[in-house]
Order: sequence, then C-alpha cells, then structure tokens
Amino acid sequence: MSTFLFDKIIFGPVSSRRLGVSLGVNLLPTNLKVCSFDCIYCECGLNPKGKTAKAELPERNTVKEKLEKVLNKMVNENRLPDVITFAGNGEPTLHPEFDNIIDDTIELRDKFAPKAKIAVLSNSSRISNTRVFNALLKVDDNILKLDSGIEETIKLLDRPVGNFSLEKLVDDLKKFQGQLKIQTLFVKGHHNDKIIDNTTEKEVAEWLKLIEKIKPKEVMIYTIARNTPIKTLEKIEIDKLNEIAKRVEKLGIATQVSG
Repeated sequence: MSTFLFDKIIFGPVSSRRLGVSLGVNLLPTNLKVCSFDCIYCECGLNPKGKTAKAELPERNTVKEKLEKVLNKMVNENRLPDVITFAGNGEPTLHPEFDNIIDDTIELRDKFAPKAKIAVLSNSSRISNTRVFNALLKVDDNILKLDSGIEETIKLLDRPVGNFSLEKLVDDLKKFQGQLKIQTLFVKGHHNDKIIDNTTEKEVAEWLKLIEKIKPKEVMIYTIARNTPIKTLEKIEIDKLNEIAKRVEKLGIATQVSG
C-alpha cells in the first residue's frame, strides 16, 4: 500500500481522531523519513534503505517563523487550533534543538492561541535524554508509545533501530510520575513469516501489567486507519478495542478509543 510524507514544516490544521483540530509541526525533512523506530504500520512508510538524500532538519528559527506566520493567519481568520501537535516524518525528539523549539512553541501558543494545547507524539525512544525528558514535561499532552508488554513483539512490530530494552523503557516511562499519556496501536497480521497480534490474552495481560506500573494519566488505544507499508496487516474491530479499554479503566486510568 502507498504511504505519504508531510511536505511542509507546519501542516494542517487537520482533524485528528485523538486530538481534535490539530496544527502539525514536522521537525524532520519534508522529503525523507527519519526515525529511531521502523514500525511496519507507519503511514510514512518504512525507513529508507541504502543511499538516500541527506537528511536536512529545519532550523529552530525557521520553525518558529513559520509557526508564527500560520498562527497569525489563523487568528485573523478566527479559526484557532485545539492543539499544536509535533508529529511528522519520523521521531520529533531526534531534532537536536527539540527542547528549545518546545520553548518557542509555548511562547507562540501563549501569544496567539492560549487555549490550545501542545502535544508531542513520540515513540519513547529518546526519553532517557535529559533535555528531551524535561521538554516533554512542559507540554500539555506528552503522548508516548508502548505497543506491547512483550519485548519480542515490540521488536517485530515497531522494530527499534539499535539496542532496545523494554525494561529500561518502562523504567524511563515511570520517571514521568504520571505526567504522560500512553498510546498503543493494536493490530494483527503477519510479516516475514511471523504472526503479529498484540490483542491476544497473553499480549493484553502483559501490556496491562506495564500500564499499571507506569500509571499514565490516560491511555490512547487505536488501530490502523490509513495505508500501511506492509499489506498483510489488519485493523482491529472497535468492539475489541473497547474491551481492552474497559480493562484499563478497571485500573483507574482514563482511556480513549479510536477505531
């Protein structure tokens, strides 16, 4: 199936299943995916292999100027966003000035759209970095990925680049002391002759154990809705997602479901 890249630094606003009217910020190249995971369901496609164009990240000042211009335009048109969302063509926290850009965004939000929230959609791979960790604590919706409670499944589904330890990840997530949201994509299918299904009883039970340890303020449950680079993946029925959500809510944790 075909996938797509965001061709602008500031994109939208778009209607988000989970966030409302969202103005997007892409801190990655507009012509290339750059990510520390290589998820087989990623709407931006798989990570590029072999020789590719040089990854040129937008400069901090450029991001601020473009965001200010768009927000000013939206004020004049009387259509402010519900949220300013860092997402785009890969992992936003890979930008070396991520923390400073967050500070700039808070400043612009307070000036132009004080009721809007700031959200970061992250795969959690950089939260052990102190600057990234502290920046994420400043945003309204710090949304971090945890797709399974089993390390092998994460390696099959999310395919982290480099060393990965689920135990270390959970320890880092716990350090937020509840000031985070966990996002989990449920999916089933097969890839490279291996069955992938993070909705089985074993999978859900192990995932719930980690959710209970992390104690996020909310869990966001969803499934694939757009084209994926691997054709053998299937979306999960909304009834199944709601069933999983009820088990999370029994832990006393708010849950949002997007089918």
